[in-house]
Amino acid sequence: MVRDEPCRLPVRLARNERLEAAIKPELMLASLDSMRSGRPARRFRDFMWSTIDSWSRNRRVVGKAEVTGGDANPRFVVTSLKPKATGARHLYEQIYCARGEMENRIKECQADLFADRTSAATMRANQLRLWFASMAYVLLCALRRMGLAHTQFAEATCGTIRLKLLKIGALVTVSVRRIRFAMASACPYAQEWRLAAARLALARGSPP
Repeated sequence: MVRDEPCRLPVRLARNERLEAAIKPELMLASLDSMRSGRPARRFRDFMWSTIDSWSRNRRVVGKAEVTGGDANPRFVVTSLKPKATGARHLYEQIYCARGEMENRIKECQADLFADRTSAATMRANQLRLWFASMAYVLLCALRRMGLAHTQFAEATCGTIRLKLLKIGALVTVSVRRIRFAMASACPYAQEWRLAAARLALARGSPP
């Protein structure tokens, strides 16, 4: 629940019957758009709204009327940003959703790279473990950005990259001049692996 205080950045507002009734026309139009195109459709409504008893004044609410697969999926955010500062669609898609995407990246580092495992006995040890996880995240982001661009892993999570490209069996042969990786002929992602290796080698100025 949003407290009775200013909320400049958009904050999610739990939906209820009154809010859904406020964007009912937009939901109907979005449903028609979705039936015509065969794809999800969304519309937005910008309006002033207040709770029955917990808010002292009306506040700006942006409602997203979305229909996906024939099912309505309304969402609402409340903010003190003025309409002249940002429109309804921009506020929801570029500002509010961007905050959620940032949280997803934090969760990715925690869940896929174990940044939340700080169970060592000392603060210094826990700090070091967090540094290792952060450095691993930076390296995987660089791999995704430079080595896996325009592949099926261009937007994959760190966990997917670890599972499908790093946690694989290979025969490693080290010579004076080079390191060779011999993969199984049935490896389903060998092409992406070779492409990423060649791109990274090119980025550092060495022959692939």
